Amino acid sequence: MKLQNGRPADTTGRLEKELRCYDLLDRLGVPYERVDHAPAMTMEVCQEIDCVLNAVICKNLFLCNRQKTASYLLTMPGGKPFQTKVLSAQLGTTRLSFAPPELMESMLRCTPGSASVLGLAYDTERRVRLVMDRAVHDAAWFGCHPCKNDASLRLRTEDLLHVFLPHTGHDVTVVDL
Repeated sequence: MKLQNGRPADTTGRLEKELRCYDLLDRLGVPYERVDHAPAMTMEVCQEIDCVLNAVICKNLFLCNRQKTASYLLTMPGGKPFQTKVLSAQLGTTRLSFAPPELMESMLRCTPGSASVLGLAYDTERRVRLVMDRAVHDAAWFGCHPCKNDASLRLRTEDLLHVFLPHTGHDVTVVDL
């Protein structure tokens, strides 16, 4: 694994949704570094990638309420346990659970293991509420996948919060987990 600046020079075999992430970040003037790697299906695998990125790849959970009328993308440190009761209480909502993969794919164009805040660019109807743990929100760097889990990016959290999210029209709700 090698840290590289920006988009790959050779895009052969890259998925359109990945390339669209790079296109958008480039268009917005958001600098990023990238590392390509084998598919990262667990947070343990992401720890190796974290060392190369010199940033922590966040745990991203796609959640919904029982009726599936409200959807949430939770971004939190990988080492923190997820406690639905704690999160639901802070959001003032009914108990949340993992959303069906097909719902995540239709809203964010991400599949399980690749959920990413960058997928919010596809949520043009703003049906997904971004929820971010304070530790992630306050960190200098933000690590994520470009809507697929065999590449990881590092960008400044400030750029995510003040350039990317305003572009997509999404607000962030900060919680303490």
